[in-house]
Amino acid sequence: MKIKKRRYTQLITAVLYNCNIKGFMDGTIYKGSFKGICTPGLNCYSCSGAIASCPLGSLQSGLLSSKYKVPYYILGTLLFFGLILGRFICGFLCPFGLIQDLLYKIPFPKIKKNKFTRILSYLKYVILFGLVIIIPLVKLVPGFCKYVCPAGTLEAGIPLVSQNESLQRLTGFLFTWKIFILAVILLICMFCYRSFCRFVCPLGATYSFFAPVSLVKIKVDRKKCIHCDKCIVTCLMDTKKVGDHECIHCGECIHHCPVDAISFSVRRPGRRNTTSKIPACKK
Repeated sequence: MKIKKRRYTQLITAVLYNCNIKGFMDGTIYKGSFKGICTPGLNCYSCSGAIASCPLGSLQSGLLSSKYKVPYYILGTLLFFGLILGRFICGFLCPFGLIQDLLYKIPFPKIKKNKFTRILSYLKYVILFGLVIIIPLVKLVPGFCKYVCPAGTLEAGIPLVSQNESLQRLTGFLFTWKIFILAVILLICMFCYRSFCRFVCPLGATYSFFAPVSLVKIKVDRKKCIHCDKCIVTCLMDTKKVGDHECIHCGECIHHCPVDAISFSVRRPGRRNTTSKIPACKK
């Protein structure tokens, strides 16, 4: 069985985000100059190996500390990532997305997308505005990072607590709650494809706003399309059409199209769209 090219990209990205080997060895957090830069995907600032910051954590910190409550740098960073790559980041450049993809391969009964999951997919927008924006402004706490983020618990919370006795003495209900949230999400991911991305992740919700305008996207050649809907039927996300706000640009639809009508598109500013077809990756 060959590993898909996308898996290599996800793995390389995860390693690049977390290449502070010294931190893994001594249980410390890197605080060098690179921490002023945000990664495109979800990756906890407090992970021992992290060399850069998480855009969600940075946004909440900016809202907490900014005198005028407008963190221009992180908003500009999210705008840049969104306009260039959009939800391609979710499909290729997010380490927690890789974890979910691997969990879904475990042979358990699967929950297919349906009307309920499509409705539930809008929950991530409630979380974005509620926990990421409103709670930091009103309660002055990083709502999502503090109360929910499973990536932070898995990448930072558990490793740091396991290596630091002083932190072990400080753990209480909140840490137990986040362990519970992490366990529930990881369990559901075995049955329901990318359940965190689809229903919870506010970063994916942010990038979804750029689906119509991002430079990198999935494109359907309408002249070739025979409207068989195999692309939508085989898609595991809650998409209604190729390239919509729920599409993570994983490329699976490309390999299922019987008439080769779907390809990755790179739009060049000031020029007509150009498309480059990727070869089918063997499973």
